[in-house]
Amino acid sequence: MSSLGMLEKNLADVFKSAPPLPDSGKKMLVEWVPWINLIFGAFALLGAFWLWQWAHVANGLINYANSISQAYGGGTVAADRLGFMVWLALIVLTVQALVMLAAFAPLKAHKKTGWDLLFYGVLLNVVYGVVVAFTSYGVGHLFSSLIGAAIGLYFLFQIRDAYTKKA
Repeated sequence: MSSLGMLEKNLADVFKSAPPLPDSGKKMLVEWVPWINLIFGAFALLGAFWLWQWAHVANGLINYANSISQAYGGGTVAADRLGFMVWLALIVLTVQALVMLAAFAPLKAHKKTGWDLLFYGVLLNVVYGVVVAFTSYGVGHLFSSLIGAAIGLYFLFQIRDAYTKKA
């Protein structure tokens, strides 16, 4: 069994003891989760684009400030904002968005691969939280990412049976 399969099994055991949703709530969630995920995937892709834009605008302003400072005999005012962590965050966010968008069709068809893609998307969200924790946003973003992942995993494991029965 793969390590992700073992993680899924362990998390299933953890969330088994959580209070269950009513059957009507599970049914509604299974019906709406492809569309909700499609919207969140589009927002994540938009967020990646905005991060890319922000980094380039900030970088242009920093270059302008540095050129003015150097013109008057000063040194470098600020460092380049397009550092390794910004690029890493951008890559992780883009991959997460693409995974979420790719899950739409299998989720709509109630296939386990769609559920798996959602599971991987939640795990990528945790990875993104860890990546961003090492930027200027700090540990607060990691905590919010972990809380969001816990809530997402709760709902994900509540509807897991709707996708594993058709595997």
